[in-house]
Amino acid sequence: QVQLVESGGGLVQAGGSLRLSCAYSGRIFSSNARGWYRQAPGKQRELVARITSGDSTNYADSVKGRFTISRDVAWNTVYLLMNSLKPEETAVYYCNAGTVLGTYWGQGTQVTVSS
Repeated sequence: QVQLVESGGGLVQAGGSLRLSCAYSGRIFSSNARGWYRQAPGKQRELVARITSGDSTNYADSVKGRFTISRDVAWNTVYLLMNSLKPEETAVYYCNAGTVLGTYWGQGTQVTVSS
């Protein structure tokens, strides 16, 4: 089993910044890809950023240059630094992990960007 716990969400004004954290535990290894997704009300969940072994990263076009995904040395925590936030980025943000046993999700953390 793999456990994921997000933190760091909250209310921020447009143009502001937040850093989300996802703590991983259980049967997960540095070779497992990690990602951040978000889901706004009435919309599908979408990929925001992803990091794989070797520290290869990819981002949604809408966040490139503003968001940064990173990790700690031990791969126990993955971060999402979000700068220049926009009101339309208000959503529940989820972290996930892809393993041979399946894909695991955290419970989500609410990010609200006020205009």
